[in-house]
Amino acid sequence: MWKTALKPRWIAGFIFAIILSGVFVLLSQWQFGRSTQPEVPVNPASEQVQPLTSTLQPGEFFHGSVADQMVTAQGTYSPDKQVLVPGRLHDGKSGYWVVSAFAVNGAPALTGAGASPQTWIPVARGWVAQPGDAAAPPSGVVELTGRLLPSEAPVAGKAPKPGEASAVSVAELINYWDVSSYPGFVSATAEVVGGQDLSASAVPGKLLPLNIGPQPPEQHINWLNLFYSIEWVVFAGFAFFIWWRLVKDDYHRDLEEALEDGDEAPAGGLHETPPLPHGPEQQHPDQHQQKVQP
Repeated sequence: MWKTALKPRWIAGFIFAIILSGVFVLLSQWQFGRSTQPEVPVNPASEQVQPLTSTLQPGEFFHGSVADQMVTAQGTYSPDKQVLVPGRLHDGKSGYWVVSAFAVNGAPALTGAGASPQTWIPVARGWVAQPGDAAAPPSGVVELTGRLLPSEAPVAGKAPKPGEASAVSVAELINYWDVSSYPGFVSATAEVVGGQDLSASAVPGKLLPLNIGPQPPEQHINWLNLFYSIEWVVFAGFAFFIWWRLVKDDYHRDLEEALEDGDEAPAGGLHETPPLPHGPEQQHPDQHQQKVQP
């Protein structure tokens, strides 16, 4: 069969099958890429700064539509309400997030047992390499600007050290600070006091800015595109199958022609049995046999 496959036309056919299957594989990769693309692009409206008090209400569920929203608020920091969250990376180095409690001016006050007179929100002010590098937050009335993010889940089975928290979890932090809080936190990008920005992004020092950008939307699998990607792979294999099938059929045709050429009957029809010879030997086959007398 290899002799048949090495015919010039089948070599050319094999090259064509390779090219065709390569095109099918590229189409499969394109369809696979489309099957995992986010259906909804990043919302540009989230980069427009909105007042925190009109974007999110304390005591309510954190809606996904306000996640990553840039917000602004006026208020004051409490220097005794600050924790470090360990295990946070910055340029490949592990360190700490500095998280401070921020009392929001004009925020609705929660009611009920254990509610504080003011409503607070945790603010991730920056990153430090060592706990001793974390300075106190700015004093006075602060014009805060940052990205609003949902609360993290506390790390189970991990007891934080004094002055530390396992995560930026509102449920965990309100127990440390004994305050009422918004159901989320802010990653600070600006902290303006008296017209001067005192944030980590504006003042060089050991406190480095977090620079948290908008998170990409959750990727959804498009099953139709995924099916098409698998289908193109099948087509690529089918191209080689068609080439092999054509070569096999040509090989069997060559075998049939060779058998027909070798099995042709000789001229003269059927074979005839030659006649027995006539002669003395035929007439007297037992001339040397002795007769037995009775």
